Amino acid sequence: MSPACRVIPCLDVADGRVVKGVNFENLREMGDPVELARRYYEQGADELTFLDVTATVDDRSTTYDVVRRTAEEVFIPLTVGGGVRTTDDVARLLGVGADKVGVNSAAIARPELIDEIADRFGAQVLVLSLDVKRAPGTTSGFVVTTHGGRTLTTLDAVAWAREAIDRGAGELLVNSIDADGTKDGFDLELVRLMREVSSVPVIASGGAGTAAHFAPAVHAGADAVLAASVFHSGQLTIGDVKDALAADGIEVR
Repeated sequence: MSPACRVIPCLDVADGRVVKGVNFENLREMGDPVELARRYYEQGADELTFLDVTATVDDRSTTYDVVRRTAEEVFIPLTVGGGVRTTDDVARLLGVGADKVGVNSAAIARPELIDEIADRFGAQVLVLSLDVKRAPGTTSGFVVTTHGGRTLTTLDAVAWAREAIDRGAGELLVNSIDADGTKDGFDLELVRLMREVSSVPVIASGGAGTAAHFAPAVHAGADAVLAASVFHSGQLTIGDVKDALAADGIEVR
């Protein structure tokens, strides 16, 4: 029997505040990360994902103080990404309360980072964060981006996911740049492609707009569903999403 589907709110953080935009642009402030994390924990979130969306662009480390304060308020798994470049960065994040660490741009620049993190801490700590954009003419039709979606690469998204898993990634966080913030629904084709090549859990991200959008992502192959703006705005609660999933016959926690 497959594990219950996880519902994961995402806190995109810039300068210590939660932000959200559309297609990773025109970011607007949505609130205090610690307060929002506490709210989602109380609503029954299964995990939290905390992404410092400007750390790589600004060439700095993740805001450790915010991570520490968030971890002190919630008692569910916390994944933190943004600005992670070395195994020492991972050690420091785990030391301030993260349970898992997401890597993206630095791993694309130096794939050996994945091996190093997995060897030192175990695959269960390592989440490969993929910011994916449609690219007609490529093998899979999708490429990965870096620097918070700002820089397009020529790296095929599906081939990169397969390589990262072989190197030791324990989970894939697959975010569609094209769908991000649009509230038009998850990119189901992208989820299916990742499911076909992945031997590790797949988290679908980008595009959730209604409670009805989540079940199709799970049926397409996602083990977990992640959203941001629909939760931050109060449009949906964690309970709303779990109720919709359960009504569709999907096991939830």
